[in-house]
Amino acid sequence: MKRWLRLTGATVAVVVLAGCGGGPEPDMPEATEAMPEPSQDLPEANADCDPADDMAFVCGLASPEDLVAIPDTDLVVVAGYTGGPIHYVSRRDQSRMRVFPVDNPRERHDTALYPDCPGPIDPNENERFSAHGLNLITVADGLHHLYVVHHGFRESVEIFEIDARAQGAGAAPAAPGLTWIGCVVAPEGMTLNSVSPLPHGGWVATVPFVPPEGGEFSPADIGSAAIFGVVLEWHPEDGWSTVPESESSGPNGIEASPDGEWLYVNLWSAGQVMRLSRGREPVEKQTVDLGFFPDNIRWQADGSLLTAGHSAESIPRILECLNTLCDDMRTHTARVDPDTLAVEHVVDAPVNEHFFTGTAALDVGGEIWMGSVRGERIARFPGD
Repeated sequence: MKRWLRLTGATVAVVVLAGCGGGPEPDMPEATEAMPEPSQDLPEANADCDPADDMAFVCGLASPEDLVAIPDTDLVVVAGYTGGPIHYVSRRDQSRMRVFPVDNPRERHDTALYPDCPGPIDPNENERFSAHGLNLITVADGLHHLYVVHHGFRESVEIFEIDARAQGAGAAPAAPGLTWIGCVVAPEGMTLNSVSPLPHGGWVATVPFVPPEGGEFSPADIGSAAIFGVVLEWHPEDGWSTVPESESSGPNGIEASPDGEWLYVNLWSAGQVMRLSRGREPVEKQTVDLGFFPDNIRWQADGSLLTAGHSAESIPRILECLNTLCDDMRTHTARVDPDTLAVEHVVDAPVNEHFFTGTAALDVGGEIWMGSVRGERIARFPGD
C-alpha cells in the first residue's frame, strides 16, 4: 500500500489506497418485493439554523461536499466528506435523515456485476469514512443506483441501490431504502474525486492530480504544467482505462452527456469547464473560463449544468482559507449551456462564519442549494 498527497479540488489530505472490479448488468428486482425497513425511524428537524447575510441554511450535515437529487421525490442525497455520513435531506422542510453508515446497514453484494469487490465497507472506518463525489442513474421506475466516491480503508467507488418505488403510496416508509450492492477499488496510487455514470454501463471518474515521479508534491506546484490530472473510465468487461486526451489542470467535478458522447469536467486549478468528446477521432476539446475555481458540476432539470466553486487571489490562498475564515474569499455558482458553453453567473457571495468554500450547487424548487467541504451547513440562495 502507498500513501500519496491528495489535493482534491479545494482539499488537501492524505489517504491510504487499496485495489476491485466488475461483471454483467444484474436483473432488477420485481416491484412486488416487500419493501425493506427504513434506515432510520424519523427525520431530524432543521433546528437552530437561522439565516445570516442573505443566506438561509440546512444545518447538521458534516462537510456536505456534494449533492444529488433523487428523481420523483422531494429528497436530496448529501455526501459527508470529513468524518460525515450520507444523508437524505427533504427539499420541502429541510429535515434530514442519516442513511449510511448506520447500525445494521442493508447489504446485498451483486457479485455478478462487482465480483472483485472485497465486500461491504468496513464498519470500523468510523471517522475515516468519507463520502466525496456523488452521482445517480435511474435503472427502473423508482429504482436508482447511487455512485459514491469513497475514501477510507480503501479508495473506491461504492454503489448503492435507492428504492423509491413506494414513495407517495399508502404506508410508505419514511425514506427510500438504501442498500449497498458493490464497489470498484481505484487503480493503485490514484485518488478519485467525482464520478458520472455512462448510459450503457460503467462510469467516468476524475483524478485531480496524478502523483508525479517521486510521489508527493507541494501546493505551490498546483497549476504548473508538471502537475496534471486525468479522467478515468471503468467498464465491467475492461476495468479501468484513461480517457484519451483528458490530461488537464485539476479535473474535479464531472458529468457525462445523456448519450455518453461528451464529458463536462470542472478544471479546478485552471478555473475552467472543459467539454471533452468521448469515443470519437479526432478528440474534440473546448474550455471556458469561469472566474473562480470550480469544484462540482451537476445536470439540472432544464438541461443546463450548474457548476459551483470558490475564489480568492490564488490557489495557495484558497488552500490557506480552508482552515480559517478569509474575508477575501467568495462562493460562486454559474449555469453553463452544454452546447455553447455560455456562462451565466448565478451566485457570487462573500463568505461568512457559517458558510465558506462552496463546492456543489443544485437547483431546488426555486432555490439554489450549495454544499461545502467545510462546516456543517448547506447554504440556500434565491433561484435565478
